[in-house]
Amino acid sequence: MADVAVSVRDEAGGPLHALAARFYTDAEVYRQEIERIFYRTWQYAGHVSALAKPGDYVAFELLGQRLFSIRDREGQVRTFYNVCQHRAHGLVEGSGNRPFITCPYHAWSYGLDGKLRAAPASEKTPGFDKDAICLTEVRTEVFAGFIFVNLDDDAAPMAEWFPGAEAELRAFVPHIDELAPASWVSVNEACNWKVTVENYSECYHCKINHPTFASGVIEPETYNVAPKGYCLRHTTRSANLDRMTYPVDLDANEHAGDYSSWFLWPAFSFQVYPGNVLNTYLWRPDDVANTTVWRGWFSAGGSDDDVLTRLAQQDLETTVAEDIRLVESVQQGLASRGYRPGPLVIDPEQGLNSEHSIAALYAWYREAMQGG
Repeated sequence: MADVAVSVRDEAGGPLHALAARFYTDAEVYRQEIERIFYRTWQYAGHVSALAKPGDYVAFELLGQRLFSIRDREGQVRTFYNVCQHRAHGLVEGSGNRPFITCPYHAWSYGLDGKLRAAPASEKTPGFDKDAICLTEVRTEVFAGFIFVNLDDDAAPMAEWFPGAEAELRAFVPHIDELAPASWVSVNEACNWKVTVENYSECYHCKINHPTFASGVIEPETYNVAPKGYCLRHTTRSANLDRMTYPVDLDANEHAGDYSSWFLWPAFSFQVYPGNVLNTYLWRPDDVANTTVWRGWFSAGGSDDDVLTRLAQQDLETTVAEDIRLVESVQQGLASRGYRPGPLVIDPEQGLNSEHSIAALYAWYREAMQGG
């Protein structure tokens, strides 16, 4: 998959401007985004730690589509639409383990591979072909222990969408295969999903609005965001040890003192804090003007970790709270009759005070919306 061309100028040759307000406020635009972006891109579905053995399953919803992931008898993680092929009743709820999947409506039964096993009294039905019936499967990949699904059967694999990202992530979190979710924190943001994703994707605002993050975690002057495939790669040096807000063992491995982030278009990010602390962002649109942001924190086996707990609380009280105020103010401003989209600030050499990463998001957005 070739990189999408990222332009820093508009069609007239002038500076690239912010998107018009209607892209953040129009319900019809939002409806098209769900179909053309979210149903055609790789979306986070869960963590493999929840599917430890054959028959383990987890049901979830992806923007109106009910799905479930399950580990089959060969050990493969598979995902199916959570709907019986008989008369459309849901199959499973929550999580658990089953030797096979039985619909609670009429007891049609499916194997862990999705194939119909049995349908009561079907042998009396002329022409009933049990072998022709199977649950509808969804493209599924496991990325460093994280399960992703894509409702587009023709989508390129994640390795093409996000070249090199998994190998880089594993280098920054050498123990990633031992990790499991320790906590999930959700916050509701009264803004369009693109407003909060764009806010995450640039650090032009960091020094002004995130004093704890900017002084106690990173060195803002070294911050950069570089597009690669459909990934925004955030890199920076960490703050000096005497300014860190939690202890870090720099001798643990070569990346113990680094901060890094991998934003996977359109709505998920891996973030590694100094000390090889892994956390994630998951953006889920609720409607055109509301988004739920899930913040995941991961530890060995999902166990309690004092440093992780304190860091998560600090993050919630500082960076997260500060960002909520920013993005909700932006959403209110987008409804203003006085708003005229201004030019992006783009430094050809990239760096902290540059919105080249927003230009990349716009390029990916336009490609997706025009391709529908």
